[in-house]
Amino acid sequence: MAYLELKNVCKTYGDESGNTEVLSNINLTIEEGEFVAIVGFTGSGKTTLVNLINGLIKPTSGEVLFKGIPVVDTSHERGVIFQNYSLLPWLTVGQNVYMAVKEAFPKEQKSVLQKRVADYVEMVSLTPAINKRPKELSGGMRQRVAVARALAMNPEMIIMDEPLGALDALTRGNLQDEILNIWSKDKRTALLITNDVDEGIYMADRIIPLKPGPNATLGPEFKIDIERPRDKTALNDNPKYKETRNAIIEYLMDIGEERKSVSDETYVLPEISPKSFVA
Repeated sequence: MAYLELKNVCKTYGDESGNTEVLSNINLTIEEGEFVAIVGFTGSGKTTLVNLINGLIKPTSGEVLFKGIPVVDTSHERGVIFQNYSLLPWLTVGQNVYMAVKEAFPKEQKSVLQKRVADYVEMVSLTPAINKRPKELSGGMRQRVAVARALAMNPEMIIMDEPLGALDALTRGNLQDEILNIWSKDKRTALLITNDVDEGIYMADRIIPLKPGPNATLGPEFKIDIERPRDKTALNDNPKYKETRNAIIEYLMDIGEERKSVSDETYVLPEISPKSFVA
């Protein structure tokens, strides 16, 4: 049985005036302990896919299964690291993480929860900032708080929705390593949504492209046959890395051109004149 499975999932938005099918016929299987990356263009429906997996929204048709059970709501079993941090600005670093662990472990004693908070804040190297509020932190530090908060809830699956996209290159690289170090300790199932092919190759076991929307669907998978732990510098000289990277980029360029040729239309603007108003 697959750990996470999406069967013929479609998601449509709209009202009486018209509907748009954002995702179409999504089929995905992730095994326990796998690290899978989905790479797609901006606006292809990646966040909609994350929200379906996390139970924030329901598919229009098809079903999402987690450990064989239909996903109908959010759950602490699936921890999400969002792109926009989603921290409460009036709470400190420790309080933001504490609120999450208190929700996940309501029967635990306060001292046990506080120890858990301290351990995960230390894990992301933020102990000196544990009493600071989000406005006092850099973007990278805020994202580390979001990582600590998600992992402190002890989820069985980690879902990352472009969590590093807004960061500078150095901070992004450091957080990639931190997430991989944390993941490697117990190999929790992980799904990374990204628009960075290099990030996907560095972190994941498989990369699956998401075709441009509307009617976005998943493309063929690319297995990353590179031993772990991976060295970013050494990857540049690795023939498997070069071959895989070129194949993925070539595929993305092809479907991008295909979508462009389909969507290119000539629009004729109506002949209108501005109204004249007499004072």
